[in-house]
Amino acid sequence: MATQKLTGKRVAIITENGFEEVELTSPLQVLKEAGVQAEIVSPQPEKVKAWDHDHWSIELPVDVQIDAANPNDYDALVIPGGVLNPDKARLNEKCVAFVKHFLDSGKPVAAICHGPQLLIETGALKGRTMTSYPAIKTDLINAGVKWVDKEVVVDKGLVTSRSPKDLEAFNRKMLEEIAEGVHEHA
Repeated sequence: MATQKLTGKRVAIITENGFEEVELTSPLQVLKEAGVQAEIVSPQPEKVKAWDHDHWSIELPVDVQIDAANPNDYDALVIPGGVLNPDKARLNEKCVAFVKHFLDSGKPVAAICHGPQLLIETGALKGRTMTSYPAIKTDLINAGVKWVDKEVVVDKGLVTSRSPKDLEAFNRKMLEEIAEGVHEHA
């Protein structure tokens, strides 16, 4: 994938333990290759542990703990999936408030697989067109989303994809939206 240079941009990747490994490591690598300062933001104090299909996997260092994270410091947000990650993060009020800032301000947000579960908690999805892992389709529809079954959907800077098989399209659109910057929000 031809990577555009986004030097000077700063992107938060918000996660909890139990993120799907490739749904964090693939966007992280693409962001770094584009010159982005990507930082893992988490309620965990030092490191977060990945899930890889059916077992625990690698640990990655946390760059900024959620208590110290200021959403104004970032140009965009990435939310990896995994069943455990968004389910834990959406119970954390600081995670929800951090994410809501990006939706309210029109900054680009990219969420894959089960990641949109965290977005649901913001109450800011009504009228948006999105996709996700099929298991959370009804949750998104109940939050007011028009859900579609496509590899990647972009709605005013909000990028969503269904699963790891969509990562190439997800990463490409994520970079495009970060390059475009702030979007009109609903």
